[in-house]
Amino acid sequence: MADACCGATQNFDGATPAYKRTLKVIIVINLVMFFVELAGGLSSGSMALLADSLDFLADSTTYTISLIVIGMPLAVRAKAGLFKGLSLFAIAAWVLGSTFYRVFSGGVPEAITMGAVGFAAFAANFICALLLLKFKDGDSNVRSVWLCSRNDAIGNLAVIVAASGIAATNSAWPDLLVAVIMASLFINSAVKIVTQSLRELAAENAAASAMPKQK
Repeated sequence: MADACCGATQNFDGATPAYKRTLKVIIVINLVMFFVELAGGLSSGSMALLADSLDFLADSTTYTISLIVIGMPLAVRAKAGLFKGLSLFAIAAWVLGSTFYRVFSGGVPEAITMGAVGFAAFAANFICALLLLKFKDGDSNVRSVWLCSRNDAIGNLAVIVAASGIAATNSAWPDLLVAVIMASLFINSAVKIVTQSLRELAAENAAASAMPKQK
């Protein structure tokens, strides 16, 4: 599908009106859900919700960067992708560190609030993933947006399952386990994005070196 509307899969840079409109809608959805999940995470005491709220904020920021660099040279777009990949590593580190702290600080999240907010977050990310489906292939800048939305939807399903586990066991361990799973998803996406970004930068540098120098 991406080939039909976007040209060669790995070369699509998002420079179409349809993709730009889609990205603007997704930025707004992510920013709204950041505040919703932040409030839900604080009120319920859920580490998984707080981790996901931070991810919504990071997504809205990096998607804005994606929108800004559309149409710019490949090197610029690749650097934007590289930044987003590194930011995912940072989020993963924060989530893992906070989860480790929560293991020793104790406290059981409030399952009903956690489940309701988790379902709202899943609906938001599912809509984003559907909107991005036909744009899922492209350069590192474009592909990173799709990977983030897809992984976020998966993470939200895990939050809903964790809320059910908390209600059944009255234990914080399901919430902590989901936070670790989400961190692993962040790391997985970060590796893919950084790898593609570095490959694109290497290709751009090779092309620049092969060009004849002007006297």
